[in-house]
Amino acid sequence: LLESSRPQLTGFFPADLGELTVVLHRSATSLALARPTVPVAWALTAPAARRYVAGWTSSQELHMLTPAALEQRASNVPGSREMLALTPVALYARRLIGASNRDLAGRRGPLRWSAQLRWAWMLEGAARWFSGQTEHARPAIARRLREGSQPSFPPAMKDAALLGGTLVDLLAAEEGEQAAVDLASQLDPGGPSTALRKAFPGRSLAHTEGAWRTHLSRLASGRLSSRPG
Repeated sequence: LLESSRPQLTGFFPADLGELTVVLHRSATSLALARPTVPVAWALTAPAARRYVAGWTSSQELHMLTPAALEQRASNVPGSREMLALTPVALYARRLIGASNRDLAGRRGPLRWSAQLRWAWMLEGAARWFSGQTEHARPAIARRLREGSQPSFPPAMKDAALLGGTLVDLLAAEEGEQAAVDLASQLDPGGPSTALRKAFPGRSLAHTEGAWRTHLSRLASGRLSSRPG
């Protein structure tokens, strides 16, 4: 799956990752023990998206559940099994996007972690959308909109894995795939709000937020409008 997906992903994000080791875990417990940041990520993620945090990336390794464990983790709702089956591609895309983002790649330590948290909606969203996961997320999105408070704009850390991809989907539908690539390839010094104003030219940030919330409602009741080609 990784090998078949790599040509398309590197066509969008051409960073050279070198060799990566893929570590497969038979259970979520094994994954959590190997990568202690995973339980933290679960705690920070909204319940509707928590099961789809099924792996972790580092500079030289991709840690993920085995295909059998991913299938067991899936719920009975449509799309859940398909989303989890694409976990390897989403993780590889996340690593590739991180290496291709020239502003993020140059940061180390606390500065890098701070940037990743602030821009999680973009980094996670692009990884999930370009991997194809977001296309299958309709039931999970519908559940998220029924539960808890209204999601923030852009999506907060708890919604980055699930709703970040919907914002990328809207951008790709309106401005094209290259606009989504451009957004994910840099950290605007003006912050996320400035980045979104530039990504959606010709209208206010409030207008973009309204369009995104309408898009969310539409996704909760039907299929996504676009997918990476």
